[in-house]
Amino acid sequence: MKLKNRIAASLGLLGLATGSLLAASGAMANEGFPNGKPVTVVVPYAPGGGADILARLVSAGAAEKLGVPVIVENRPGGGSILAAQLVARAKPDGHTVLTVTSATLVMNPHLYSDLPYDPKADFTPVTMASSMPMVLAVNADFPVQTIDELTEYVRENPGQVSYAYGAAGGQIVGELYRDRAGLDMQPIGYNGSTPAQNDVLGGHLPIIVDALAPALGLLESGRLRPLAVSSAERSAAVPDVPTLQEAGLGEIDVAGLTGFSVPVGTPQEAIDKLHEAFAYALNTPKVRSHLEGLGQTVYAAPGDEFKERIYRDYDVLGEVIRTAGIAVN
Repeated sequence: MKLKNRIAASLGLLGLATGSLLAASGAMANEGFPNGKPVTVVVPYAPGGGADILARLVSAGAAEKLGVPVIVENRPGGGSILAAQLVARAKPDGHTVLTVTSATLVMNPHLYSDLPYDPKADFTPVTMASSMPMVLAVNADFPVQTIDELTEYVRENPGQVSYAYGAAGGQIVGELYRDRAGLDMQPIGYNGSTPAQNDVLGGHLPIIVDALAPALGLLESGRLRPLAVSSAERSAAVPDVPTLQEAGLGEIDVAGLTGFSVPVGTPQEAIDKLHEAFAYALNTPKVRSHLEGLGQTVYAAPGDEFKERIYRDYDVLGEVIRTAGIAVN
């Protein structure tokens, strides 16, 4: 199934959320959290993106489990900073949840000099929902077929090859590849995946490092040729594409995480019930298959595992960001 059809199917499935919320509103609340009160899941991006689709699918299933409405509220702005600041200041009672990504908890602290929230001190992780790798790909007319051939080509043409990226994650993976392979290759940044993809498709640059989901349709159509993914293991969405580790570039495990966190100080009872509800939804076959069809690997892991992964990525990617001199302000 083509990516646009999978996205349309995902958006159609989101309509189930309305029915779930109405059904939940009439259910008897359990004693203690959630006390019959609705839960608001704040998404730091506009409707229709990967994090938004995930949050809406999971919220529908969570509403059934919790017996109360779970409302999705989009608060885009500032690379997820606006929503994170809002939730960090919310009452820590379990009724306000932040949909977090690697940008929120891992990258922003290293990219912004004056961040209005502390990713470690202000939030308690509840559930690691999914991860999605970056993919290094080339224009289909570019004369390389494998990551090894690309490395050889760039070495033979030092300073003459650039790669496109549409977000910080792409630059981080591109710089990891450049550094590990010892290449003289320049990054060219764009405001999002689409303009970066357009310049590579137009032949202005040969290489792109992009999140898997927005690139998947172009990979399936053959307009972009995938050479490697940035996760430790191959992605089920592109199982024939090797990892950068397999290319002999050392330990590289960079994937965009998506999950749920609450303000620090939230009672453990609420955290436990929220995780149970989110994990229930993520393990629903329809939700899991839709997310996997969009290039995501579903985990439904508890908060402790999510915290461990966040802290690991915080240190590892922070070093890459500092070494490469990547910054927003």
